[in-house]
Amino acid sequence: MRRAAERYRGGEATAGIETLHAFSFGRFYDPDNLRFGTILACNEERLAPGSGFDEHPHSHTEIVTWVVEGELTHRDSAGHTSRIGPGDVQHLSAAAGVRHEERNDGDAPLVFVQMWLAPKEPGGDPSYEVVRGIADATPYALPAAGAMLHVRRPAGAGERIAVPDAAFVYVHVVRGAVRLAGDDLGPGDAARITGAEGLELIALGPAEVLLWEMSG
Repeated sequence: MRRAAERYRGGEATAGIETLHAFSFGRFYDPDNLRFGTILACNEERLAPGSGFDEHPHSHTEIVTWVVEGELTHRDSAGHTSRIGPGDVQHLSAAAGVRHEERNDGDAPLVFVQMWLAPKEPGGDPSYEVVRGIADATPYALPAAGAMLHVRRPAGAGERIAVPDAAFVYVHVVRGAVRLAGDDLGPGDAARITGAEGLELIALGPAEVLLWEMSG
């Protein structure tokens, strides 16, 4: 279990940016926390209205973004411009190289979770996709990284969510609380599961959870 309070606090408060890193990142270097399965980063981002990340490069990374509240404006060097809201999955495959910017162009605070995964093969051409209003029963496949994202939104206490039987499973609680193997997890908490079978999450009330199923 990794608790929200253990995340590295980054960002730039004077620019309206707050970042909470779950993994070793930038100046927060931790050789014992570089990755889990194919996940390289799981960042919680909070952007004040009018703030954001100016254009910057990425390469050899699969970037998946989940908006919690507000609206994210995305622009990239491949010509894509999108506005992403809660319930949408955004996937940018940086491949051999791409530049993008992310901003809060709205009047309300923006909160999103961004996850970086390592591709099986480096290089290739960048690609971009947005899936609007993904349903709980429809996982998002990321074959380039040998991974699959499951979104679960139990409506009330006692609902059970099966944890995929996989080599690696990463559980991130977006909102609400769930119980896993006797431990309670709240917003920002995460669990890293290896080789487990037959596990379940039990909702302690309405919640939203992201689960990454990874083959290696």
